[in-house]
Amino acid sequence: MVATIDNWVPPAHRETVRALASEIDKTISGFVRGQSTLCLVLAMYYAVALRLVGLDHGVLIGIAAGLISFIPYLGSLSGLTVSTCIAIAQFSPDWRLIWLVPAVFVVGQSLADYVLAPYLVGRRVHLNPVWVMFALFAFGYLFGFVGLLIAVPLASAIGVLTRFALRTYYASSLYASTATKPLLKS
Repeated sequence: MVATIDNWVPPAHRETVRALASEIDKTISGFVRGQSTLCLVLAMYYAVALRLVGLDHGVLIGIAAGLISFIPYLGSLSGLTVSTCIAIAQFSPDWRLIWLVPAVFVVGQSLADYVLAPYLVGRRVHLNPVWVMFALFAFGYLFGFVGLLIAVPLASAIGVLTRFALRTYYASSLYASTATKPLLKS
């Protein structure tokens, strides 16, 4: 299959296309590895924290919430909902223990968004956090749930192609000629 697609590309451009495909592959695989690591760290954090609070089935809920976190915010919101309902049933009328459960998820999501994700995922996809949020909103709006799943990998691939286009433009004679010649004569 790779050989067939390779034959579609003109021979003069094959190395460029291969280099771009390789860079996109590295970026997307870096995203998958980073996101998988983030999910495992969140699963361990939620499981340990909910167990320390004393929540029944806290380990199971924590692991499930962490692993579902591959879909942005779904894991933490579903874990928050289920564990808060169980906490109300288990700890009522002691509101101090009930409020600890949502606090676990707020701290976990904050750590994931502001500390772990930029370190584990952001460096690998080479995207500014503003572009990541824009991609999530745009692809989520356009394609719904599936858009949220493909937003960051697709945005990182678009970023690779955009950086290539800009490098090519800056190296071209078109860019060099506009820098030395005025476009309009006065």
